[in-house]
Amino acid sequence: MTREDMLARLIAQADAQGGDLVTLRAIVEESSELGAKRVLDRLGLGDPSAQDDIDELRELLSAWRDAKASAWKAAVEWLTRGVLAALLIGIAVRLGVGEMLG
Repeated sequence: MTREDMLARLIAQADAQGGDLVTLRAIVEESSELGAKRVLDRLGLGDPSAQDDIDELRELLSAWRDAKASAWKAAVEWLTRGVLAALLIGIAVRLGVGEMLG
């Protein structure tokens, strides 16, 4: 029996017998499951391999975040080295190291 059939039977039961709490809860649960399945199907995630696809996307996103963090770290390190090198050159010029060597 499909979810659509189950939902149709529950609605018919609620119509015939009145909507007791158990029946109404079952209707809500079945309609929620059916709606979730429809959404996953529309997104292309309703097939059995969808979990593998999601896992791969998560790994790819994690790798991207790691690469981005590493790139920022490297950029900051190079910028720091450049500033320190410029500072050392400035100190050397100020102290007249060029004249001492020449």
